[in-house]
Amino acid sequence: MNGPELNAAAEPEIILRAEHLYKNYDIGRKDRQVHAVSDVSLSIYKGETLALVGESGCGKSTLGRTLIHMLPASSGSVFYHDMDIAAMSEKEFRPYRRKMQMIFQDPYASLDPRMTVRDIIAEPLETYRICESREETTKRVLMLMDAVGIPGEFLNRYPHQFSGGQRQRIGIARAIALRPELIICDEPVSALDVSVQSQVLNLLKDIQQAFELTYLFIGHDLSVINFVADRVCVMFLGCICEVAKKDALYKKPLHPYSEFLLDAIPIADPHRRNRKRKVITGEIPSPVDLPKGCCFCTRCPYATDKCRNERPELKDMGDGRQVACHYPLT
Repeated sequence: MNGPELNAAAEPEIILRAEHLYKNYDIGRKDRQVHAVSDVSLSIYKGETLALVGESGCGKSTLGRTLIHMLPASSGSVFYHDMDIAAMSEKEFRPYRRKMQMIFQDPYASLDPRMTVRDIIAEPLETYRICESREETTKRVLMLMDAVGIPGEFLNRYPHQFSGGQRQRIGIARAIALRPELIICDEPVSALDVSVQSQVLNLLKDIQQAFELTYLFIGHDLSVINFVADRVCVMFLGCICEVAKKDALYKKPLHPYSEFLLDAIPIADPHRRNRKRKVITGEIPSPVDLPKGCCFCTRCPYATDKCRNERPELKDMGDGRQVACHYPLT
């Protein structure tokens, strides 16, 4: 495990903590809103990789952006080293911005095509006036390029001259330029060829160790998550279903939705491919009109009247595991 051991003997340091966080979007009428993030409470520990998983549209990216103040929270708190950054104005938050960065999903859209590699990586350094001269900035850029495996002779090339994997490496170099503590990795390999994904994932692991980084890794490919994560947070319809150490979750999920997600992982063994898989049925609730009770109750085969009428709280199940379910699986 790359991240800290989560046990009672050595309580890990919390870098970021969200409490009852909500993010809603107006859709034209004051009484109608899209509930993208609903009552999320979680902690991210120093040095770990916390993976955020769930179906497309479940609010993973919105949560990631809200946690680092790229989107304003509708309500709730986000504490960065005990400072409530969700309550800060943009001006108040600016000194903290350099400590929290993001690697974006699409390496083709996240880099300005009119800027050279040098200028892309140098932009945050120049914005925060890290270096005293242009020459010093260029030297720092070359060091960052070397750290992510981009040859120095490509310094003055433009993004269109690079492959997708190389562009993502440039994005990683830009993200680490200010030596942040926390990086949100928003599906950083989903747009890349499978042959390139492992190279970028290995780079992220190497960079994490070299620069003492903490990751919130957003993804939906559970094979990738199994490779990178220390802990996993499962989301459905803007709500947290389960939080657990990776090995514990993959061995025995306690929330029905986690069970369905893990059962959907492709199996390479041809003798096991035809085994009967559990399939989610039922209607997906609208994010504009969330269920009164559990957000997963309309699709859960174990749902009861209590599930449909009472929203379950995120309960501590021991050993760092939390589950939002009235009847956790056994």
